[in-house]
Amino acid sequence: MSHPLLSVFDMHFAHPGGNAVLSGVSFTMPVNEVLVVVGASGSGKTTLLRCIAGLDRAQRGRVMLDGTLLQDGAVFMAPEERPVGMVFQGHALFPHLTVDGNIGFGLHRVPKAERIRRVADEVASVGLSGSGERYPHQLSGGQQQRVAIARSLVLRPRLLLMDEPFSDLDRHTRKQVRTEVLQILRAHGTGAIIVTHDREDAYHMADRIAELDQGHFIRIAPAEAFRKEWAQHPFQA
Repeated sequence: MSHPLLSVFDMHFAHPGGNAVLSGVSFTMPVNEVLVVVGASGSGKTTLLRCIAGLDRAQRGRVMLDGTLLQDGAVFMAPEERPVGMVFQGHALFPHLTVDGNIGFGLHRVPKAERIRRVADEVASVGLSGSGERYPHQLSGGQQQRVAIARSLVLRPRLLLMDEPFSDLDRHTRKQVRTEVLQILRAHGTGAIIVTHDREDAYHMADRIAELDQGHFIRIAPAEAFRKEWAQHPFQA
């Protein structure tokens, strides 16, 4: 039997001198799954992503990705060494770089010919062929989001982490972009954890939804189970 894509066991995190943010988070993800994390503001959603990415160091817990140990009591793999991509809220594109420049930013160690090919492939995969010389301010919000995703996927991550990826988009655009994002993830065979406060984003994107409360998951279930429950009891983010 194959191992899971991601395994997190007993993750704990607290800011220095502060209260616990994560208190014993444990879960596994199969390959290619899209897991959406929901929960009230301050429940630890973004911190969870940062700890998986290695941007914050959990004080306790074990993280395994695709059979590789990223962290336990004795091991801590640096974020730049982890096969994990992260798309931050607000896209965080470099305004002085073109689309091609943004997407290829992390490929400076890759030979030029290979870098050009991979950037072109990613530009095409997110539906932006012909836009490689444009700058972020010349793009719509949805196009900027696709560039941010391509910039992560060009590094061939095994897991993509997305923090409120559609929050800056109007309702019509976010419906279109979340459909495109799901298609891109499926085409690349990339698993993803998506943090959102929006119910529609959650049950349209997710294979499963995980609800985080006071630093630990209180429920992980198929998206359809949450959809039925939310129809009767509105979810408060």
